[in-house]
Amino acid sequence: MATPGSKAQRPYRRLAIAATLLAMLGLAGCSTFGNTSPPEAPKPDLSALAHQAAQQMVTNNPELTRYSPMIAATFVSIDNLSQSSTFGRISSEIMASALAQQGMQVREVKMRDSMFIEENVGELILSRQVQRLSSQHNARSILMGTYAQGQDYLYVSTRVVRAGDAMVLGSADFQLPLDNNLRSLLEGQTGW
Repeated sequence: MATPGSKAQRPYRRLAIAATLLAMLGLAGCSTFGNTSPPEAPKPDLSALAHQAAQQMVTNNPELTRYSPMIAATFVSIDNLSQSSTFGRISSEIMASALAQQGMQVREVKMRDSMFIEENVGELILSRQVQRLSSQHNARSILMGTYAQGQDYLYVSTRVVRAGDAMVLGSADFQLPLDNNLRSLLEGQTGW
């Protein structure tokens, strides 16, 4: 009869220790896989948010496309309505494109001489100019927008207004996480 610790039991003890170690390693591996957090959702993108905003505008007012053609104004800083940036220009372009894909007829005004376009600013439209510019371009509506830079987010408000009386026909708001890319688009804001 073998006594505890005898030579006859040593191979079984080693086998039991090895099996226990393997089981512990297996459980540790499972716990590592089980505790992984889900992959981070992709950050919202300006183009995707603009397309969602355009769809929301048309969904909320299916008659919106009847107010074509539309001209697009450069989006401006909420803190200074005569100031814009690369972000203001590209966000206006993307939003106009998104509305065109929703069925809105968009008149390209950069091809015409009659709209004042200041280099590095874009097509700024203040309320006093709405009537004059819309009649010059035979537009029934105007895309306008403002943006505000916070510490962590950039807030964008966009709307389509009726040219005749500046009544809002559709609006949408969204926010973008403020990262280095957006900061770069906001740098060097210029005005007239």
